[in-house]
Amino acid sequence: MSTVPTVSVLMPIYNAETYLVEALNSILTQTFDDFELIAINDGSTDSSEAILNSFAEQDNRIKMISRPNKGLIMSLNEGLQSAHGTYIARMDADDIAFPERFAKQVAFLDQHPDCVVVGSRVILIDSDGLLICPFAKETEHDKIDGALMAGQGGAICHPAAMIRRTALEQVNGYREQFTHCEDRDLFLRLAEIGQLANLPDTLLKYRMHSKSVGNSSRETQQRNGNLAVKEAHIRRGLEPSRQDTNHGIQPQRSIGAMHQKWAWWALGAKNIKTARKHAFLALTKEPLATGSWKVFACAIRGY
Repeated sequence: MSTVPTVSVLMPIYNAETYLVEALNSILTQTFDDFELIAINDGSTDSSEAILNSFAEQDNRIKMISRPNKGLIMSLNEGLQSAHGTYIARMDADDIAFPERFAKQVAFLDQHPDCVVVGSRVILIDSDGLLICPFAKETEHDKIDGALMAGQGGAICHPAAMIRRTALEQVNGYREQFTHCEDRDLFLRLAEIGQLANLPDTLLKYRMHSKSVGNSSRETQQRNGNLAVKEAHIRRGLEPSRQDTNHGIQPQRSIGAMHQKWAWWALGAKNIKTARKHAFLALTKEPLATGSWKVFACAIRGY
């Protein structure tokens, strides 16, 4: 690794002992190895810190920050202040990066100086690592920005993103008022100073589980998402319409409903084992729900 790394990886960590080893290994075995990994232990009360210490003793690319809990957004901004890389790669402590992720994203940003952030397609996995389904992303700026302005989450998968550090600094990083929606707000602001892109390659396994933000803090995420879109309209001199900036706040999903959704997605992707697992869990959680029986029957049938 050069004295100043090309990439700084920001990985906030909070009670991630179950998945942390796999996430760390997926970063440390990247084919592109000119990076530093800034691991922010955000007040974990499990064995996450011990796991980090063990890895840091064996790999000097790991830079640890460990202190009391401050939350995700403060952790990201703190990590950004410590970063030296030309590019900032986001990574979550429960996801799995494909080995060529950094190599492909660095090459793209090197070749496209007008691009400020590049993501990729991802594949969704469950808490046990079983495949749920691919999650395709638009690859072109106008379509990505259009999706963000329409209030659609996931136009760029945050833990699959690589961002120019100078661009992050230009927009002053993450904003604390956008709890659970800091990525959408950031990407909207980045779209105003450069191009957004997604590679057509699948470069990340994105883990879905009941503690994921989209499941555990859905209403806050949607409310702050609406605010991010409204502010983007104002910054761009556009008249914010109710349709564009006030998408309905959907109630929190039940655990059973989450398993139903994952079962349908897995069934559509022909991941029958995963579909049957989550259909059974949906039925276990909500045995009186018609939807549970419907997805269970389809999963057992295999279509």
